Amino acid sequence: MHPILAITAAWRRHSVELNVWLALLAAALLISLSPGAGAITSMSYGLSHGMRNAAFAILGLQVGLVAQLLIVGVGLGSVIAASETLFRVIKWAGVAYLIWLGVSHWRAAGSIHLKAAEGGFRPRRAFMQAVLVNLTNPKATVFLVALLPQFINPAQPQAPQLLIIGVTLVAVDVAVMTGYSGLASRLRRMIANPRALTRLNRVTGSALVGAALLLSTAHGRS
Repeated sequence: MHPILAITAAWRRHSVELNVWLALLAAALLISLSPGAGAITSMSYGLSHGMRNAAFAILGLQVGLVAQLLIVGVGLGSVIAASETLFRVIKWAGVAYLIWLGVSHWRAAGSIHLKAAEGGFRPRRAFMQAVLVNLTNPKATVFLVALLPQFINPAQPQAPQLLIIGVTLVAVDVAVMTGYSGLASRLRRMIANPRALTRLNRVTGSALVGAALLLSTAHGRS
């Protein structure tokens, strides 16, 4: 089944609110666009080895992301089974973290250190290095711990909800990382431009704060 159709069917079966999913989509898009370890990896391989070869690194990033999603999802499932009250506390802590993250992006200086991927291209090496980039990134784990509870309804089956979240995050990240790798060589000056990065960080920060506030209004219905 096409991912869009799968998401639509899950909405109908499990009453996932469209406005909440749109908040997820916005957060996923802006986090992927924000210069970070994944973006730097994609741009570095795109710059050094071309967009086609960079696909191996992008695939590795997604494997790392899915692994983190499974780890965090299983942990949250245990929390739900133990105490829905504790789960709601985690949700509100997540809202606070997303607001803090948005403010941090707004205040961040525009800087990125982009360097060419060293040595000859090896698909397996690119893949494994990218997997480790996401698996060993504690900031990404903390972000998922804050993000996932905002979209999980403890009263409904968790697996379909995690599927929606996972498909959304991976689809957005693949699209953005592919774009970064393809445009890296042409737009290197813009990517390294502090003013452009500052504007991007402020857009990201504002949207994250807005998404967190939107999610906070949905707490009373979950």
